[in-house]
Amino acid sequence: MIRLGKTAKACIYLLLGFLVWLHIITNFTVKRTDKGQGDDGPGTAKGLVGSTGSDVRSGTPGFINVPEPKLLSEEEIKLVSEKVADMNLEQKIYNEEKFGPVTEDSFVLVIQVHTRVEYLTLLIESLSHVQLIENALVIFSHDVYVPELNEAIQKIDFTRVMQIFYPTSIQLNPNTFPGESPDDCQRDISPVKARRMKCRNADHPDGYGHYREARYTQTKHHWWWKANFIFSNISALQNYSGVVTFLEEDHYVTPDSLWVLNLMETLMTRNLCKGCNLLSLGTYLKTWNIRSAHDSAIITNWVSSKHNMGMAFNRTMWTNMKSCSKAFCLYDDYNWDWSLLEMSYNCLKVPLTVLYAKAPRIFHIGDCGVHHKKKTCDPATAAAGIDKAVTQHQSLLFPDTLSIEVLNGKKLRLKKGNGGWGDIRDHELCLSF
Repeated sequence: MIRLGKTAKACIYLLLGFLVWLHIITNFTVKRTDKGQGDDGPGTAKGLVGSTGSDVRSGTPGFINVPEPKLLSEEEIKLVSEKVADMNLEQKIYNEEKFGPVTEDSFVLVIQVHTRVEYLTLLIESLSHVQLIENALVIFSHDVYVPELNEAIQKIDFTRVMQIFYPTSIQLNPNTFPGESPDDCQRDISPVKARRMKCRNADHPDGYGHYREARYTQTKHHWWWKANFIFSNISALQNYSGVVTFLEEDHYVTPDSLWVLNLMETLMTRNLCKGCNLLSLGTYLKTWNIRSAHDSAIITNWVSSKHNMGMAFNRTMWTNMKSCSKAFCLYDDYNWDWSLLEMSYNCLKVPLTVLYAKAPRIFHIGDCGVHHKKKTCDPATAAAGIDKAVTQHQSLLFPDTLSIEVLNGKKLRLKKGNGGWGDIRDHELCLSF
């Protein structure tokens, strides 16, 4: 028998103590990130941009080749309306047989989709490289029905997928509200002239004297309908109490976006984020600060122009928002995020307080769209730049914990909205959801 001296025994006891501590910490980490953590764990080549081998996912099957949506005939509108109603009722989850049903530990992501297929292609490609994406349900919420796009989305194989359709879209109502009726007032006609001409909405210009434009009002309608539908009508989520994360087609995410989201959600559910009621995957920065802030998060008052990317909230927060429907639907602003800010300041008992990743795990690559008028749009170059930065800083992704910084931001003065939302018909439709 080998006899050990006191020094050797002490070393062994220290080693055993360290192993016990390591076991506890490891178990805590797994519990904290147990929304589908794979056997490989975080930060491996699996799931990172540029990884190769047998784990390569198909990602985006032929999206770029999807044709532009065409104007529908009356007969086609009738058929598509019926199809949309059926799909919204069926709520089919693709790949459920592969990944199992949605559970309390699943992630739920919702993407608002219009017609920018190239942007959507890049977003889906980035999602295909996200660690834990196999434990998500990705809901595509459309305001345009394109069979070829539907087919491509339904072929996504790396996660659960569902499609829902905004039923009162311009596509299905091209010549009547909420599209543009022939007797609607033109945007820039003066209210005096509008009343003299007796156009339909002459008595309801916005705060700047302009009349509604359907292509702008649809975005806000779609967002509010989508949130209502997800929390109230999707049967697979009736017992789901986790956060729902809202994305748009021109976003792009990092491989550890769900990992970081889960860390933030854990802090929120354990009341460790000083009253935060909203999460965000990041804010808008000119330079990615991943080196200095890879494991940091900030708590501050929610501001629409800063914290609207990858925004996530749970059913409790939605119930509070829903109680302030009038603040959202009557506010003269065609932007859903600025309308939420109005709700936060002037209706919610507790204003929106956000916990967001200081080093963003989400990026906006949309140079062209509703708010962007650049003549040349190159989202692929923007995405490639993000991929390059992610590859360079792989070792800084997947932090074990997040340190929290409290930032007391200045409250914006909301005098009046950005307009575009003065028509009483928009108010009534919004409230009807």
